[in-house]
Amino acid sequence: MPKFSEDFKNSLRERIDIVDFIGDYVELKRSGRTYKGRCPFHNDDTPSFTVYPDNGSFFCFGCHKGGDIINFTEEIEHLDYAEAVQFLADRAGVPMPEDNFDDTLSKKRQRMRRMNADAARFFYQYMMSSEGNAGLRYWTEKRQLSMKIIRRFGLGYAPDDWHGLKNHMNRLGYSDQELLEAGLVRKSEKNGRSNYYDNFRNRVMVPIINVRGNIIGFGGRVMDDTKPKYVNTSDTLLYHKTDEVFALNFAKDSGKDELILCEGYMDVIALHAAGFQNAVAGLGTALTDQQARLLSRYCNTIYLSYDSDSAGRAATDRALDIFQKTGLDVKVLSYSGGKDPDEIIQTYGSSRFQAILDNAENATAYRLKQRKNRYDMDTIEGKHHYLQDSMPILEKQDDTGRELYIARLSQETGVSEDAIKSQLKNYLSKKQYRESRRLKSEGSNFRSLLDKTSGGRGRAVKTREERAEELILSALMTNHDYLERVDRSLDPEDFTPGFHRKLYEELRRRIQEGSSTELIQFSEMFTPEEMAQISRPRMDGALANYSMREVEDCIAVLKKRRHR
Repeated sequence: MPKFSEDFKNSLRERIDIVDFIGDYVELKRSGRTYKGRCPFHNDDTPSFTVYPDNGSFFCFGCHKGGDIINFTEEIEHLDYAEAVQFLADRAGVPMPEDNFDDTLSKKRQRMRRMNADAARFFYQYMMSSEGNAGLRYWTEKRQLSMKIIRRFGLGYAPDDWHGLKNHMNRLGYSDQELLEAGLVRKSEKNGRSNYYDNFRNRVMVPIINVRGNIIGFGGRVMDDTKPKYVNTSDTLLYHKTDEVFALNFAKDSGKDELILCEGYMDVIALHAAGFQNAVAGLGTALTDQQARLLSRYCNTIYLSYDSDSAGRAATDRALDIFQKTGLDVKVLSYSGGKDPDEIIQTYGSSRFQAILDNAENATAYRLKQRKNRYDMDTIEGKHHYLQDSMPILEKQDDTGRELYIARLSQETGVSEDAIKSQLKNYLSKKQYRESRRLKSEGSNFRSLLDKTSGGRGRAVKTREERAEELILSALMTNHDYLERVDRSLDPEDFTPGFHRKLYEELRRRIQEGSSTELIQFSEMFTPEEMAQISRPRMDGALANYSMREVEDCIAVLKKRRHR
């Protein structure tokens, strides 16, 4: 890992406000001296993500990720350490230092980007040759795409050849191992020998371009009905399919404050060709929290354009749950006369799709309709179950929304508005009671001191000695005056080998030298997982403000262990 001076890292911390920076990714609300929001790294139902501007750190009490602004950048942008520092330096307008800067991994990523660009160029040029004419006819005749759209998306065709791309890329100087790591070739073993062969063969090719305009992977589709229909790049150093959104690089510049989210890239290409340049798609997986957060940076409204079959309805329900956490306005498209945008446009033209957009339902109306369709509304039992199923939907509305939808439910069921309001009140009271019982059973958070030895839900139970080590480290991070007492009584060997001992030794060295113990100074020698552990005791000490008596109690615990 590259080394950067304390002055350089401090300049990053001083020039970039961590609240403003993280606020570009997470909706934060002030809570005393901290800021809270829903965690961007896991499915966070309640705000468990906290930013601490006083010490430049963040921590999530749900997934336990934490650290400084560099760690956040690594996680949210999927960069290595050096790339995250470069990202922040560009943001701050600070030039990168030249000395002792090892950007090996960054150079590897850059070479992989060049490799993908060269591969895309090969697929396009092959398609434009006489040998690849079948691919060109597929795009222009079957998909009815213009050359302008073909060039815009960099579409191409992979030859029906086991080594066509491999041989071409080898001639450009790329090794088989590099091609394998980029997902462009596969490897088999036979008689002790490795055989490398093309991953994409006899398929029309779609480059996957990230929001920064770099080709990070490929999707390949057969031109008939053979299986598998699609072959996509697996996760690589550049590409993580759960994090990326197809065509966002174009859609973000469409001039519109709304995006159309489709199931696949073929629908997106068809929509762009028809003039809907704000269309995007996931990449072969159900919508993820990471993709939703990425989309939320570029729009205020999302139109969900999923198929109307059972799988599409399930995908829509999941997407609505995920987008609810982003604060975006979500609307759902309903298709008739075709199963997807591509079919609608090819059959009826772009005006029909625009009409579908204009008649999109909001999320609440869609959810209520789906629940209503589950039951026989001609029966008392059906109406009763429909109302029961509607309570969680009403709960999420503001006062005006509740009034409007309660009136709608009353008309649909024949039940009075007052009766529905009473049912909602009982539902909310019972839920509030269950929540208060849950919070009470969980007890206080990690501020509890030495005798709390449990690691919490889903975490390993800690011994009294391990907790004593944590509390000493917490105290030292916020009060350097305690070091003299700790150092006089304990040796580094009194701490558990591994993370705790390493952290104590680094803290001890820095305090004795008068160096900074700001969190950003630890990033180079600790992993992101270790940085999360450091950010937790740092906040623990800041919140608890341990006394010398408590520190001495912890010292006594470790000394007792020494003499066993």
